[in-house]
Amino acid sequence: MNQPFVTTEKVRFQHVDYAGIVFYPRFLEMLNGLVEDWFAEALDRPFHQMHQTNGIPTVDLKIQFKNAARLGQILTKKLWVKNIGFASLLCGFEFTDDEGKTTLSGEITLVNVAFNQDRDGIKAEPFNDEIKSKIQKYLIE
Repeated sequence: MNQPFVTTEKVRFQHVDYAGIVFYPRFLEMLNGLVEDWFAEALDRPFHQMHQTNGIPTVDLKIQFKNAARLGQILTKKLWVKNIGFASLLCGFEFTDDEGKTTLSGEITLVNVAFNQDRDGIKAEPFNDEIKSKIQKYLIE
């Protein structure tokens, strides 16, 4: 059975507002970090290599903030694939705190794109068979 990609992140001072809880834009940065880690660690497609010719922009994002995350907590971040399209991925994600409470959940749609040679434009490009095979290991319907 397929499993989600899982990593952790400590809530640091840089993430929180005056009340000591994660300021919502920092959650988006943490989510981007989760996507970047998944590509590097699970798909063997680190951004520093991929971005020489391709990109994986977010084209749709749905988020629900469930509970506050506080300074010093360790968040468990999970990402899984819900659907693989021609050049797109619909992924689910969830962050839970060290007590197991969900702090953030939602869906993110990513599109595989190729850069024009002069990098002044992009176009959707299908995933090759090798990367699609790696992505399918995280498909949970």
